[in-house]
Amino acid sequence: MNKINIVNREMTSEEIEQMNTGFDELSLEEGVAFESSDRYSFVALMGNNFIGCSSGLAYKNGENYSGWFFLTDLYVEKKYRSQGLGADLLKALEEQIKSKGIKNIWLWTSGSKALKFYRRQGYYKFTEMEHWYSDGSSRVGLRKNLSTIL
Repeated sequence: MNKINIVNREMTSEEIEQMNTGFDELSLEEGVAFESSDRYSFVALMGNNFIGCSSGLAYKNGENYSGWFFLTDLYVEKKYRSQGLGADLLKALEEQIKSKGIKNIWLWTSGSKALKFYRRQGYYKFTEMEHWYSDGSSRVGLRKNLSTIL
């Protein structure tokens, strides 16, 4: 029998493909449906200049969404913060994904300003990974049930 070696290096594209195929096969064996994702986004512009965005991923099997949306990005240029633009970008995205039948939204964040902002938008903490960042601060998972928006 050949000796198995564990080597510290980057995987090749072929190895990544082999790994992903293996994960797909494992999912099938365990009865877990394959999922793809659609990205939904809104961009805020001042003239032709980008000043903010909201964006994330809706996962689905075939044409049916899983019911959860992962907010990957909510950003507003510093000059335009504290004017309600972040809330407007978030609300636009929430309304769009709710219209697709998605019932919940979740995200990762950190920092007291971000936590206060999301609480005002109806989000609540579902998990916290203490000392996630090298400065000792936490990474916080927040979620919201979209049935709370009209």
